[in-house]
Amino acid sequence: MEKIETIEEFYKRKFDWMPDNLKNEIGHFNVFNLEPFVGDKAQPVPYKRRDFYKIMLVKGNSQVHYADKVMEVKKQALSFSNPQIPYKWEHLDNIRSGAFCIFNQHFFHQFGDLNQYSVFQPDGTHIFELSDEQVEKSAAIYERMFEEINSDYQHKYDVLRNLVFELLHFAMKLQPTTNFDKQQINASKRISVLFLELLERQFPIDDLHQRFNLRSASDFANQLNIHVNHLNRAIKETTQKTTSQVIAERILQESKILLRHSNWNVSEIGYALGFTEATHFNNFFKKHVQLSPLKFRNV
Repeated sequence: MEKIETIEEFYKRKFDWMPDNLKNEIGHFNVFNLEPFVGDKAQPVPYKRRDFYKIMLVKGNSQVHYADKVMEVKKQALSFSNPQIPYKWEHLDNIRSGAFCIFNQHFFHQFGDLNQYSVFQPDGTHIFELSDEQVEKSAAIYERMFEEINSDYQHKYDVLRNLVFELLHFAMKLQPTTNFDKQQINASKRISVLFLELLERQFPIDDLHQRFNLRSASDFANQLNIHVNHLNRAIKETTQKTTSQVIAERILQESKILLRHSNWNVSEIGYALGFTEATHFNNFFKKHVQLSPLKFRNV
């Protein structure tokens, strides 16, 4: 599996220079215009995970490979990338302009957990197609970021954190409100959040010696110190899926990523995902995708 691109490697690849404040004790944040990197000067964006977050405003048609999905941006969009999920952009020559900001987890240390927001979760919405009016509102937030980062204001990074949250909430408000969103936070929701955090902590799998250890509802219930029936009820109530379904969907997503973007053989991928026999992994994959892992890889 191609290794995770660090923020240092990103600067080297994109700019061939390194900012002085990269190892800043408050974490790292920066904001850029897209213009030098799109259109005729478009640079390829490799498919891989990064160790930093990125929020990008794109004006123009393009295609995004995000985890195991391919999404098209028809006209203009706001996108959210995080360290858990690999991605790449294609057809950058069709993008006219835009802006993006990057930051690491340490930048938000003691300011909240970014992964609690749906735009940074594996099953959340990561690409938001925008109207012209919404583009203007997003672009105005980026303008304020440029203005702030170039200022001498002592607390400018606090302001920049607020602007990141502004972008984040602007996007999440574009999603249709569901009954789940309206539910009061209760015990089931708290259990679900803890379960999903435990599940996500096992990913990404980028080392052949890594093993997917928590595989069953009982494994997670034991780890959370609750009865398995209690866990199953909480997951069903908050996701409308069984615990086993949620686990299987996440294993399936990771298996697709590894089949498409690693050079590991099928047995190695199955073993890393916790299958003791290659035939078990083959049967699991075929049941959900109607293709064998090898056929899926070669399609």
